[in-house]
Amino acid sequence: MEYWQEINKNLKPWVDTDLNKTVIDLFAGCGGLSLGFEANGFKTIGYEMDENASKTYNKNLLGTCVTGKLTPESIYPKADIVIGGPPCQPFSVGGKQLGLQDSRDGFPIFLAAIRQLNPEVFMFENVRGMLYKNKSYLKEVIEALEKLGYYVDYALLNAVNYEVPQNRERVIVLGSKQKIKLPNPIHKTITAGAALGSLAFDFDEDSKFFTASMDRYVANYEKASKCINPRDLYLDKPARTLTCRNLAGATGDMHRVKLKDGRRRRLTIREAARLQSFPDWFEFQGTETQQFNQIGNAVAPNFAFHLAKNIKAHLMGASTEDYSTRAFQQLKLFEHEAVSTFR
Repeated sequence: MEYWQEINKNLKPWVDTDLNKTVIDLFAGCGGLSLGFEANGFKTIGYEMDENASKTYNKNLLGTCVTGKLTPESIYPKADIVIGGPPCQPFSVGGKQLGLQDSRDGFPIFLAAIRQLNPEVFMFENVRGMLYKNKSYLKEVIEALEKLGYYVDYALLNAVNYEVPQNRERVIVLGSKQKIKLPNPIHKTITAGAALGSLAFDFDEDSKFFTASMDRYVANYEKASKCINPRDLYLDKPARTLTCRNLAGATGDMHRVKLKDGRRRRLTIREAARLQSFPDWFEFQGTETQQFNQIGNAVAPNFAFHLAKNIKAHLMGASTEDYSTRAFQQLKLFEHEAVSTFR
């Protein structure tokens, strides 16, 4: 069975009545993280302020996504697990890295939800930029969670090591009232070609080909950035990280396929979705740009599937030795002291 066929089969929502656990997904986006949990039998409730992303969630998942802006005063229904991706702009390497001073910071909201719900397990993901200027802030967040009685494990994980055809590094923080560990890497490389299959070679004259001026722009960009290899999609390797910028924007590092006749064309929505490990049955809502943004912002569902599988094993009493994190993955956050703002 081809990789994309396995994704279509395995990433299907269902409810495990023996498990009977409800997950609240904060800043849920289009539901990539929730899909990984629903594919393991968890029930989900999402919260997302972007209307089109919320519509996508409600179109595809069993759970309901509530559309609206969250605050630290938001009230939630009872749940066993809290997950989410607090807005990452304050910590993005490409941003100003203002942390607490950035109004888009979602961590006070996440912490307030943990205090209110007192879940058995929580998990959040964020960009690797949290390990740079704002590393001390991540330490503060973790310490605040530990003070609430949680054992915490955290690491910089790459989705490519969890059966996703894309290099996509994310900080994952996992906590439980009982000792818990993040899952070991699978190390089964999935190439972009395996994910796209025949889609990579399917095109017609209505496809979005690069113009001559775009080709010149790309050449100048790659020369200025001292790019050794053109940033085309290589079908024998996993893809570069997908972002809103390089999917929807006309940038020098835009994701594109180079055809045998030398022409380059932009990725389609479905190709981008496959590289993020979304099943083909998953339908995105909104304009093309809005759909690309949803894909670029999402947690890769198959990565989420393995994270959720690990949590399910923990809740069902599996040995932690089966999914312990390698020591070299551990983030070195506690080298310097920081004054906590959450005490």
